[in-house]
Amino acid sequence: MTSLSEQKNQLRRTATARRDAVARDNDIGDALCARYSDLADRIGDMGWVSAVSGFWPIGGEANVMPLLKALGARGLEMALPVVPGRGQPLEFRQWQPDDPMDSGPFGIAEPKSTAPVIEPDMLLVPLLAFDRAGGRLGYGGGYYDRTLAGLRAGKRILAVGIAYAAQECPTVPCGDHDAPLDWVLTETAAIAMVRKPKLRQEPA
Repeated sequence: MTSLSEQKNQLRRTATARRDAVARDNDIGDALCARYSDLADRIGDMGWVSAVSGFWPIGGEANVMPLLKALGARGLEMALPVVPGRGQPLEFRQWQPDDPMDSGPFGIAEPKSTAPVIEPDMLLVPLLAFDRAGGRLGYGGGYYDRTLAGLRAGKRILAVGIAYAAQECPTVPCGDHDAPLDWVLTETAAIAMVRKPKLRQEPA
């Protein structure tokens, strides 16, 4: 039987190739702003969201920056993630366009260590693949899983995956420690995740 780790690694290879093929010919930054408006209309009360984290797109990741800047223009506090150390939850530091940046452990731009740490209410989350049950395939470090679990233990959190429509899969292999998404925004739709209840294990 193929292990969960092997299933994820196999999907990462195919999902990365599929995403990068689509990304070469598409910039969905502006479309994400329209899809976020769809999400906000469907949720209704968004007054509890005062701070949002985005991410600095690398490789074939969808360009979330136009959406992050649009949310900042609406008065939300903006942040970007910082990796404090391997195996630790992410930190989020305040960010504004044109702020000076540092290079993080994986070569990803991060706010400087002098930027204030904030706790976002909404996270815009990168991914390689997603399904409609909230399953998300990341890069394997588990940073967002640990981060979302910690934040959700303390307050209401909205986790919004950012993806191309082509990154959707019928099923993403997930374990108990994989933190689910609440929504996914693509260039074509705002998709509410429908959580599937875990099957109860009957005694042998």
